[in-house]
Amino acid sequence: MAQAQKITPRAQDFSAWYNDVIMQAELADYSPVRGCMVIRPNGYGIWELMQRALDDMFKATGHRNAYFPLFIPQSFLAKEAEHVEGFAKEVALVTHTRLKATGKAGAGAVVVDPASALEEPLVVRPTSETIIYAMFAKWIQSYRDLPILMNQWCNIVRWELRTRLFLRTTEFLWQEGHTAHATEAEAEAEARRMLGVYRTFQEEWMAMPVLTGVKTDGEKFAGAVRTYAVEALMQDNKALQAGTSHFLGQNFANAFDVKFQTAAGGLDHVWSTSWGVSTRLIGGLIMTHSDDNGLVCPPRLAPLQVVIVPIWKTDEEMKAVMEVGEAVKGALAKAGVRVHLDGRDTVKPGAKYFEWEARGVPLRLEIGPRDVAQGQAMVARRTGGKAPVKLDGLATTVTAALDEIQALLLARALERREQHSVRGVTKEQLIALMKGDGGFAYGGFCGSGECEAQIKQETGATVRVLPDPEFRSKDQPKTCVWCGKPSVAEAVWAQAY
Repeated sequence: MAQAQKITPRAQDFSAWYNDVIMQAELADYSPVRGCMVIRPNGYGIWELMQRALDDMFKATGHRNAYFPLFIPQSFLAKEAEHVEGFAKEVALVTHTRLKATGKAGAGAVVVDPASALEEPLVVRPTSETIIYAMFAKWIQSYRDLPILMNQWCNIVRWELRTRLFLRTTEFLWQEGHTAHATEAEAEAEARRMLGVYRTFQEEWMAMPVLTGVKTDGEKFAGAVRTYAVEALMQDNKALQAGTSHFLGQNFANAFDVKFQTAAGGLDHVWSTSWGVSTRLIGGLIMTHSDDNGLVCPPRLAPLQVVIVPIWKTDEEMKAVMEVGEAVKGALAKAGVRVHLDGRDTVKPGAKYFEWEARGVPLRLEIGPRDVAQGQAMVARRTGGKAPVKLDGLATTVTAALDEIQALLLARALERREQHSVRGVTKEQLIALMKGDGGFAYGGFCGSGECEAQIKQETGATVRVLPDPEFRSKDQPKTCVWCGKPSVAEAVWAQAY
């Protein structure tokens, strides 16, 4: 591990704290390419566990993985008007295919070969709807070909002006699901179902409580009829959009002429959805749970769930504690625990504690000569607390402790979110809240884009979702928090990443 640096306290500078946690845990680093990041093994290990869990959930709901090209003809993007308008300022274009040497050494020694210009520029995918629907048009002829339930794991490029590790980078990793259906009702149900999958994953695996609901027209995905979202509240009381599921209607099917013969013998365009989450989830995990000592990782997504730190002074003691440490490691691994034995003799135990704490390992087992003699180990929880436990039956004790930590993290995050959620806000309260500590503000909304824009300009807050019934206030607001006109829905406002 690189030389340890002090982590900036959250209360002092949340942004600096966030970056310090990432660097100290060796999750990612800045790339030589501006706006891009290098995901280091510790960070990628979290992403791999996220992938596995989500991939299993997708396949359990009938989806299959595929892969589509990174490059998309520019004309494809222009076929859906809202879509091209939404991404026009973010796309990267490939216009030439090769370089040529100038014969001069140093800067400028290689230039674009003008003879290699493409007949049509290629867009580096900002999302894949357009190229996927071009293929759906080839594959779908009849209602018997439907539904198509497809997902791909890939990278995305969006030319961002302001970037932050994991939260917003020019290139990022994600999954994007794309489905085609014979009826509107089926597509709508699919969009809602996948929103539910995201919520389940984020609460049960990430221990991150979320709100679900529909986006306003001003916040929906470019080209969608409706966008559903999961929204979480971070420790600085800003919201994080942690995933979206879009009901696309027949918009892309019309643009790419994706027709099918119906069971009644007529022709119709397919109804479709798309949905996705990205490596932004790692940023959400960090900001939901971590503390001023570094990363706190929910056990289900921790690349290492347990680290064993043997303690010795003499060679004889080293032999004894390492022997017990190896046995404990084997027993835990057999029980399905991701475990590491830190037997380095060049690092003192205190430094090891600091290192593994900063990396977010949920449990640390300390085994010294006295512990060997007493048949025990000291168990330190990343969430706090330290106690001796017997080596006999240790695997059962450890797995129970990991489950307890997972549940504790969700409970803590949920309690913190509710403490910073204000219901039935007035206009004055909304302004004060957003200029103060922030949080989720529930209030009536008239549905006007003008009110929505004014609130954003005045407070920096946006409508995160019009919440689903289970998240709505018991007493539904009758008037708009901003203009006082009759309310058409309750909205949740927050400043957001």
